[in-house]
Amino acid sequence: MTQRLTRRQAIGGAVAAGGLASWPGLIALAAEPETLFREVLLVDGTGAAPRLANVLVAGDRIIEVAPASAGGSAVRIIAGEGRVLAPGFIDMHSHGDPLDDSYEAFLAMGVTTITLGQDGSGPRLGKDLDPRSWMAAVDRAAIDVNVALLASHGTLRRAAGVPDSVRRPDAAGLARMAAQLDAELGAGAFGLSYGLEYVPGIYSETAELTNLGKVVARHGGVVMSHMRSENDEDIKASIDELIASSLPARPHISHLKVVFGKGEARARELLAYLAEKRRQGIDLTADQYPYEAGYTGIAILFPKWALPPTDYARVVAERRQELRDYLVQRMTRRGGPEALLIGTRPYAGKTLAQAAREAGLDYADFLIKIGPQSGSGAHFTQDKALQDVLLVDPHVAFSTDGGPGMRHPRATGTYAKLVEEYVVRDRKLTIEEMVRKGTGYPAHILRLADRGVIRAGAKADLILFDPAKVKARSTYVDPFATAEGFDLVMVNGKPAFEGGVRVGKSGRLLRRGR
Repeated sequence: MTQRLTRRQAIGGAVAAGGLASWPGLIALAAEPETLFREVLLVDGTGAAPRLANVLVAGDRIIEVAPASAGGSAVRIIAGEGRVLAPGFIDMHSHGDPLDDSYEAFLAMGVTTITLGQDGSGPRLGKDLDPRSWMAAVDRAAIDVNVALLASHGTLRRAAGVPDSVRRPDAAGLARMAAQLDAELGAGAFGLSYGLEYVPGIYSETAELTNLGKVVARHGGVVMSHMRSENDEDIKASIDELIASSLPARPHISHLKVVFGKGEARARELLAYLAEKRRQGIDLTADQYPYEAGYTGIAILFPKWALPPTDYARVVAERRQELRDYLVQRMTRRGGPEALLIGTRPYAGKTLAQAAREAGLDYADFLIKIGPQSGSGAHFTQDKALQDVLLVDPHVAFSTDGGPGMRHPRATGTYAKLVEEYVVRDRKLTIEEMVRKGTGYPAHILRLADRGVIRAGAKADLILFDPAKVKARSTYVDPFATAEGFDLVMVNGKPAFEGGVRVGKSGRLLRRGR
């Protein structure tokens, strides 16, 4: 079947999207060179079976999807040669700041859109804590990838003048938070993120979150949460809190995992619990990365009473033994000091056990010395058998939870690992299902109407690759090795990564509903 978009329709679509406002602009689009992907194995992001096709791109849009043939003309013709053409991956949970950071490693693994503002903490916004000026700066900048931004709960709290440790903001504080959120959503944010294991989200209560969920619902957004706890014994209660505080907005679980849980049966039990929520009419979704170690701040090891804004020096002076006992108990359950690989200087690349030994201290005393604000690390607390069952569920999208410079292979290898291991080696996912969970499904969750699928009229975020040649080269020891095997990555109709290097910056700030 041929899906054809005339040049007039392409121009009309661009006008409707707000990208052009004058006849000179229309004429410029009409003059854009065309790229023809000829005889590619099309995996279109919908979950449909792969098929041979020709795909024609002009400007930033896909103009035609037609049955494969040796015919067709364009300024540039790219032969499929048995390779897959798919939509670019949409990373549901990302970190960093495209104004300051390079996302070349993301392009290298086929990512064309990232989702920022996660874990309740937005990009570096400056003193005003209002992302709208940041958004305007991104609009003007040349950036590697497309960006979908969430409003961030912790940033909202601080912008509203609510002290971090306050558990129950007064009515005025709640009103200021709601007004700020309304403004950010009105400016195009896609929803709201929580970081309920981090300061200040750790101090918040459900009623505060519910007040914000109602605002998100009015805008048709999504609520994404690093939940209150991901521990095996707490996971269902955390999911219930997310749902209760989100509705009637759509709830989404960030980096779905069961810390300390074991086995496939436990995973199936949790998936059944999520399925029951959906049967009740709750549009509940999730994302996940394919690694057994998380990466987060060392603060997660410390008790709430030792975290900011508490005077940590006073805690050490007055409650040192209590703190030490807590840390020993916490780390014992988390696999001991060998199960934490520190990712920040001056101990980057060393386990907690190694760093403590070099300092001549017991690991608990070492943690007390460096304190909760000392950095981040990879925490090996997940069971592969359990996590793999969650990963292949059709209602779980993919994410990296990574950012430039992060000492974790998920920031450089996630999507290559999914192709290399889960599709090609282990055959736990078909290529069409892996692509759907990485493209069309994330676009559905974010309500991106013109990305995530290959069809006439959609934006031309495209990746060309041979699945057998895709490799995730990064490891915990060498976390910065970039992926290989994605031959061409196109962002908004322009080559962004080709021949193993970045060749252009054509990313855009995306705005909800526009």
